[in-house]
Amino acid sequence: MSRPAGIVATPYADLPPVLVDELAAAGLDPEAVHAAVVAALAEDLPDDRGDVTSVATIPAGTRGAAAFGAREPGVVAGLAIAELVFVYVMGDEVVVSDRLADGAGVVAGDVVMRVEGPVRGLLCAERTALNFASHLSGVATATAHWVAALEGTAARVLDTRKTLPGWRALQKYAVRCGGGVNHRLSLSDMAMVKDNHVIAAGGVVPALEAVRTRFPDVPVEVEVTDLDQLRALLEAGCDRILLDNMDTAALAEAVRINAGRARLEASGGLTLDRAREVAATGVDFVSVGALTHSVVVFDLGMDLEEAR
Repeated sequence: MSRPAGIVATPYADLPPVLVDELAAAGLDPEAVHAAVVAALAEDLPDDRGDVTSVATIPAGTRGAAAFGAREPGVVAGLAIAELVFVYVMGDEVVVSDRLADGAGVVAGDVVMRVEGPVRGLLCAERTALNFASHLSGVATATAHWVAALEGTAARVLDTRKTLPGWRALQKYAVRCGGGVNHRLSLSDMAMVKDNHVIAAGGVVPALEAVRTRFPDVPVEVEVTDLDQLRALLEAGCDRILLDNMDTAALAEAVRINAGRARLEASGGLTLDRAREVAATGVDFVSVGALTHSVVVFDLGMDLEEAR
């Protein structure tokens, strides 16, 4: 993108090493995150006029400070990405302080990050920084609610591949921030035999054996819809089985039949109200697509504290 007036457009090579290292330590690709920030800002800054409102109303050189604050209780995520937005826009002219760690719990009124720099730059970066942090904090907060509901049981909450296109790594990172567990990241790191594969292969066991033959080193999970399929897979030595859309009684019976031989995952239309009931059956995992496909954005705001 062309460089809008007053925007530094910090290249990846000039990002603060400590920020790059933090993103990498979180399991993210820092260069991909930078590219996502560049693309997001290009939506707001399509030409060299920049932020026309701020350019018209704020004298060049005016500096100020702003606080990012939580307006509801929850778990924050994506604050390092928000910092990267400000650094991209203002380079070393911005100072970020008091930033909470991703995964921190907050209540309404908590300051999660402070930024100081050129006011035009602060306001230019504001919405993009909030979009990243609010969305990812929403994922982390939703996940934390499921973790709390499962507390005291052996079950863990899993995410799914029902992610926003281009946002999978970020959303799955936010799930980790909320205390959840990532399922497969792609179609190649784990085989997931679903109903359509079962139909095409001629049954759950033939599908399992087909994967084992073609990709012997790839973990495989098979979806079942009834207990007869479960029994057949256990007989075949399947060690991870997804129990799809089963009621509580069927889940409990599946756990009894399994007797610890395979890891069992409950899936399909699960709700937070039913979480503990499902976990109490003894399943190992509950998978929840709503963590990422139905995100309720977390309410964060940026308030300018002073200008000089």
